[in-house]
Amino acid sequence: MTSAELDMIAPLDAPLPPVQAGEVLTPAQWITFLAIADTVVPAISRPSTQSIDDLVVPLPEYDDAVQKIQQAIPTDAASDALHKYMRAKASSTPGFKDLMHRTFRDYMRDDALRAIRVVLSALDTRAGCYLLTGYSTSFCLQPVNIRQQILLGWSRSYFPQLRQLVKSLAAVTIATWVKQSSAINPVLGFPRAPVHGKPGKGFDYSFLEIPPGEDQEVVETDVVIVGSGCGGGVCAKNLAEAGHRVLVTDRAYHFPAKHLPMSSTDAGIHLFHNGGVDSSDDNSIAFLAGQAWGGGGTINWSASLQTPGLVRQEWANEGLSFFTSSEYQECLDRVCQRMGVSTKYIEHNENNRVILEGGRKLGFGVKEVPQNTGGNKHYCGYCTHGCGAAEKQGPVVSWLPDAANAGAQFMEGFEAEKIVFDFASGRRITTGVEGTWTSRDEMGGVSGPNKTKRKVMIKAKRVIVSCGTLHSPLLLLRSDLTNPQIGRNLHCHPVTGAAGVFPQEIRPWEGGILTAICDEFSNQDTHGHGAKVNALAMLPSWVLPFMPWTDGLDSKVLASKLPRMCAQGAVVRDRDTGQVYPDPVDGRCRIKYSPSAFDKGHALKCLLGVCMMMYVMGAEEIRLSLSGAPIFIRDRDAKESVGINDASFQGWLAGLEKRGLPHPETSWASAHQMGTCRMATSETKGVVDPRGEVWGAEGLYVADASVFPSASGVNPMVTNMAISDMISRGVARGLKETTR
Repeated sequence: MTSAELDMIAPLDAPLPPVQAGEVLTPAQWITFLAIADTVVPAISRPSTQSIDDLVVPLPEYDDAVQKIQQAIPTDAASDALHKYMRAKASSTPGFKDLMHRTFRDYMRDDALRAIRVVLSALDTRAGCYLLTGYSTSFCLQPVNIRQQILLGWSRSYFPQLRQLVKSLAAVTIATWVKQSSAINPVLGFPRAPVHGKPGKGFDYSFLEIPPGEDQEVVETDVVIVGSGCGGGVCAKNLAEAGHRVLVTDRAYHFPAKHLPMSSTDAGIHLFHNGGVDSSDDNSIAFLAGQAWGGGGTINWSASLQTPGLVRQEWANEGLSFFTSSEYQECLDRVCQRMGVSTKYIEHNENNRVILEGGRKLGFGVKEVPQNTGGNKHYCGYCTHGCGAAEKQGPVVSWLPDAANAGAQFMEGFEAEKIVFDFASGRRITTGVEGTWTSRDEMGGVSGPNKTKRKVMIKAKRVIVSCGTLHSPLLLLRSDLTNPQIGRNLHCHPVTGAAGVFPQEIRPWEGGILTAICDEFSNQDTHGHGAKVNALAMLPSWVLPFMPWTDGLDSKVLASKLPRMCAQGAVVRDRDTGQVYPDPVDGRCRIKYSPSAFDKGHALKCLLGVCMMMYVMGAEEIRLSLSGAPIFIRDRDAKESVGINDASFQGWLAGLEKRGLPHPETSWASAHQMGTCRMATSETKGVVDPRGEVWGAEGLYVADASVFPSASGVNPMVTNMAISDMISRGVARGLKETTR
């Protein structure tokens, strides 16, 4: 099928909720911001053009760029696709400003937004502009070519704040433009719907509805599970099948398979924490976490790796002997069996084949990654926006339907505000959860008006918190629990990556996202700290924003190469930690984390290995997620028999090793967060005891990746589920004992 034909059978839209009212930028600040955006993503023209709003490029450069982009355009693309792409700029893209407004209003921290306002206002004054740009003319009145020189000057500035500013503004501009632009997908041949596979039908959920009213509604159950993700789903199944009344709540709403995979814009808002745009306090690392019905299991990449033996032994050495027991292995095997985890049905795409075959050619340790696809071949690269085939066996497809069939109930749109306790004889006894329930709109969606809001008290004998590593500690803190360990010990598997451009068309968005891994660099300190090589999701809105912006023309040429591109990341098992805490203004999640020098060293060595694998597999061009790093261009006359010993390639690697991974030039991201309610043998070392019960709070448990004693070193889903399996079976036994 052509891209146009696939677009006709695309999933149903998932309309977005309205943006909160109020001004985020003044009219003058918007003009300046859009001038910056149009410098990052400019309309490009020949020297004959006189418009100051175009990036005017010398004719040889322009013709060379046009030729390169033209070669990338599919034969079935419209005849004017190239012209539209070259003329496209951020501000003229429908929906660009609206999505930026939503990002600023709903998802940007108050302190970060204040800083942006200060810079934008300064760029509209003579003094401020002279200080920041060297010109007294307002930034927005400068020709695009001058504006580009200014931004490039910032990227090389002595002041890290300016280097960070241009990096962040470029990334958010490119991400937003790629999501909204109608000009880029025809050039890439990127279809809205997956080429392979077919739409599936998921489970028909029924959700509790609360009638309108002024008083607090009271709901009673045996166990309330706050969060429907990988931990909560396993707990719900086990407890319901043990005969207990179970209520699973989530702040998110369920979207059936017919809405999946969502578009990049809709997925960010509906399926990800904080609109998919959260970052650490110092902006050194971006955080991606699920905030959907089904949690991270709705948007993860199917990778189903069991906890490594070295990690299990490390945890056992801390007094948690369960992790080296046969019982834990039974938990691991049980959750894998339920999801049909296997390597039997894998068909590797080129992105993963670069790891398998490139690693083999270099003698690196590589292996296939088991998939939780229920015994199906699942050749789809879009699942990070939800699985439209309903084949990926996340909580929505497996654990929660099992729980429903055993009698569990569900409540979507419930914002848990605090856990409620009684106090008796010096004991804190958990009695339930208070929060606010928000209904769907009158049409059954989430974007319209006329929703019902009710305060709800859920009374329960046991409360299990499964809100995820970023939000479980915040709920505990809102509930007046004061253990100083709450929110600390954050591990996040920081990732930085490289992209290789190959001579042949790859269409990297097709095929399973993560089906191979290289663990050659995973134990660099002999204590299990190092980095693994993973393939990365290759949807345009995931890849392009993390590539360094070098100038407006190069950015468009690079984007056009995506059909011939592979990208892999160095995923670090981090030794050093951060912290999650509530924002002092609005209570939202704040994250203190910076990749340490120790962990950066492991990432760098692994990243050099990534580049070697790309080289031996024939990459013509290799770029790192590192601003200012030179781009490797393969010498076409280089002897193939020399391999990675090619002098120019070795010189390039040596330069990278010397440069290191400095801040703020290096782009980092995290998709695995762990440890903020860590399990430990005493209250002074952690938040929950070896059974998952919160220290000092009877009947309150945490069951998600936040209880990991340290980083798992592999995708955390299976480890999370296995620990939650143990915790929930223990809760079930405890409930039965109290009813005897």
